[in-house]
Amino acid sequence: MIEIRQEDILEQRETENVVREAFWNVYSPGCCEHYLVHKIRRSGSFVPKLNLVAICSGMIIGHVINIKSYIEGDDGKRHEVLSLGPIAVLPQFQRIGVGRALLAKVKEIAAGLGYKAVMLCGDPAYYAKQGFYPAEKFRIRNADNMYAEALQICPLGDEKMQNLAGKYHEDEVYKVDEAEFKEFDKDFLPKKAVEGTPSQQRFLEIASKLKPFKE
Repeated sequence: MIEIRQEDILEQRETENVVREAFWNVYSPGCCEHYLVHKIRRSGSFVPKLNLVAICSGMIIGHVINIKSYIEGDDGKRHEVLSLGPIAVLPQFQRIGVGRALLAKVKEIAAGLGYKAVMLCGDPAYYAKQGFYPAEKFRIRNADNMYAEALQICPLGDEKMQNLAGKYHEDEVYKVDEAEFKEFDKDFLPKKAVEGTPSQQRFLEIASKLKPFKE
């Protein structure tokens, strides 16, 4: 039985270790996602009600965190949305529905809080199965005004998504200072960083798929 609930402040280091284990060598040699979680909790755009852990037999096996971001709309308006991630599941508990359960809870709570949509950067092959669509479908681009294959969106409620067309801006917290991250990582057990894994190659392939927006 898997329980999904809000993270307790006393669980923060345990959660960060779960995130580190889940991401180690997946998208880059080593990982910085555990430090990113640490930073997001201290951001003014952090949404505590959407900082969730998955519990199995009293142990944290998964985690997801969300932060407020916005779309600079083509209609001249600023539309608040959520940025989801990192989302992490311990390797030994992957492919049994933990990530799906975390995403479903995020969507439920976010809709109740009145958010228009949840956005993330990830593999479309996975997120298409979780209710996400390519942002390009709704004429939503990245901050450089480019369509990005990795950029995904999940509409919430009855929002007319054509009203959200524009440039998506992530919060500045997603920019990680390498020196700060390395200092933070010293408090965790040493692990070997490996380069050139299949998942890293897949990440580079998806991240490179950009195309310019045309009026």
